[in-house]
Amino acid sequence: MKIFRYVSYLLFLLGLSLNSSAKNSGGGSSSDNIKDLVVRDMNGKDVNLSDYKGKVLLIVNVASKCGYTPQYGGLEAIYNKYKEKGFEILAFPCNDFGGQEPGTNEEIKTFCSSKYNVTFKLFDKIKVLGDERSPLYARLINNDVTEKGDVKWNFEKFLIDKDGNIVSRFRSKVTPESEEMTKAIEKELAHP
Repeated sequence: MKIFRYVSYLLFLLGLSLNSSAKNSGGGSSSDNIKDLVVRDMNGKDVNLSDYKGKVLLIVNVASKCGYTPQYGGLEAIYNKYKEKGFEILAFPCNDFGGQEPGTNEEIKTFCSSKYNVTFKLFDKIKVLGDERSPLYARLINNDVTEKGDVKWNFEKFLIDKDGNIVSRFRSKVTPESEEMTKAIEKELAHP
């Protein structure tokens, strides 16, 4: 019985040590990291999210006919403010909320450039809810770092660190230029 307890204790300590090493390696668990995922841009080209290694990302589900649509202006402002420091915005049009993004990719691109002078990266329209939810959003809403649960509306934002780890989640009402958002971005940009 003593040997069984001793072996159990050693296995327990070994498990703690391995768990600690995994957390400190910077890789994060696969449920907390997006670098292994592939998404499609507006031109139908596959984009490996691992290509963004070394960049701080803000991932946003966007729509052209929403009360939050003016946040495109704030997103463009913070993109211009931080892009030279290694910041990227990945915008994913979505029609899941009140049919507020009915357009085609071409119509969305035209709207974004003509109305808000958007220069950050726009991606293929996706689903963020239900059984057809994109693998990216399945990961974003079910990680062990931020609040779990469905995206509630358009312009919900997820902050990703330079290694692809999910670090923060901001609901739609948090504006891109808010102190809460800019401090979080600056904190991640300051990390080596």
